[in-house]
Amino acid sequence: MKKFFSVLTVLLFAFAFPQKFDNIQSGETLNYRIHYGILNAGTATLTTLKTTYLGQPHFYVKGVGKTTGAVRAFFKVEDVYESFINYNTGLPSFYVRNVKEGTYTQHFETVFNHNNQTLILTDKEKNTSRKLNSVKGVQDMLSAFYYLRSLDNSELKVGSVKKLNVWIDDEMFPFQLRVVGTENISTKFGKINALKIVPQVISGRVFKDKEGVTLWVSNDRNYVPLLIQAQLAVGSLKASIDSYKNVKYPLNFTK
Repeated sequence: MKKFFSVLTVLLFAFAFPQKFDNIQSGETLNYRIHYGILNAGTATLTTLKTTYLGQPHFYVKGVGKTTGAVRAFFKVEDVYESFINYNTGLPSFYVRNVKEGTYTQHFETVFNHNNQTLILTDKEKNTSRKLNSVKGVQDMLSAFYYLRSLDNSELKVGSVKKLNVWIDDEMFPFQLRVVGTENISTKFGKINALKIVPQVISGRVFKDKEGVTLWVSNDRNYVPLLIQAQLAVGSLKASIDSYKNVKYPLNFTK
């Protein structure tokens, strides 16, 4: 469970680029309840604020994950992710990953230069920096989530496949997401129609196989993640929406 909440972040925050975030408003907050097997394991929160970074309009997005209850007693997790996402390009400018998972800690900061496809990675614990080559349109773990939510509904229809490169830790990983259908799912707020998405990720890093994960997002212009289920190398993970605030369009739950 060394990187327990890294798994959650990949899933939650892993949901051409000149798209504005017209369907996401400043002040949006999404809260999730996490279960590891039968255990009530923790919480995760995403907050969004429109701001200015280097003189340009950006979304400042913060993701916080932590273990709770009995799980926290033997495996304490306090993860913080931050990203400044250019509002006009949909690309990240600055990204922070500051995680504490048991005895494992990591604090990275990444500055992206999309003009020459490079990035500067700073290890805050070791006080070292290095310049690395990147690729066109690279996303970080938070910006990938908002890029996908900004897509038009014609780009997330059933049968569509979206590919993107995501910067995780200190490496680049290719992701592919397939929209496999629609389903009515149950939540604490009632039933709601959702798009069913299967992410394909690198095998052997976290998941049992490339299709061990299923993600359901609201089948509307919000594309809010509602439920995630994943088979991990050890055990299973489930994250479900627990509360939400300032979502731009109504979420149409039915009893």
